[in-house]
Amino acid sequence: MADLAYERGLLAAHGPRLAGVDEVGRGAWAGPVAAAAVVLPARVYDAPELLWGVTDSKRLAPVERARWAARIRELGAAVGVAFVARATIDRRGIAEAARTAMLRALDALDVRPDYVVVDAVRLPAGCPYGPIHQALVKADARCLSVAAASICAKVARDAYMTRLDARFPGYGFARHKGYGTAAHEETLRRLGPCAAHRRSFAPVRRQADHALAALAR
Repeated sequence: MADLAYERGLLAAHGPRLAGVDEVGRGAWAGPVAAAAVVLPARVYDAPELLWGVTDSKRLAPVERARWAARIRELGAAVGVAFVARATIDRRGIAEAARTAMLRALDALDVRPDYVVVDAVRLPAGCPYGPIHQALVKADARCLSVAAASICAKVARDAYMTRLDARFPGYGFARHKGYGTAAHEETLRRLGPCAAHRRSFAPVRRQADHALAALAR
């Protein structure tokens, strides 16, 4: 679990509404990139046992993530979630798409943050959050609010990819969530990319080129 001393210092310096922000899906071959912003109730920082076990979503099993996402909301946290679609990723690049998802997640909060901690990504200086944010490397392991955001973003995106699996049967999106696995690569070779695939990503582009070459023969 994160060391709460760091966030307690931010709360003392800036105010009680501290937003943690993280994104998921950056490296996936298909589907959107998702982000979440979470403002935990200030009392959580004085009673860490309320969220004891919350950490970077990658360290948790799916059932644990779902349980913690529900618990975070039960405690009264403000949660904003946003997606940026595959088409935007291909048009603007994954880095800009991820940043846009983070900004949209902050905008989706029903409270105005006093301060924002973002996992490793700098927000534009001219945006409303520019003057009140910091980019912190490995923030999802160091800050409880960012760990909570990573969990909420992951649960939301996994649910999205499960729905996408029904739209594009045969690709296994419910299993691998669009990430590059051996099974996903084999399906790409067999079926070719679908509308959910990121054509700007090399593994997908390679299979799309192979499919076009086969049609041209």
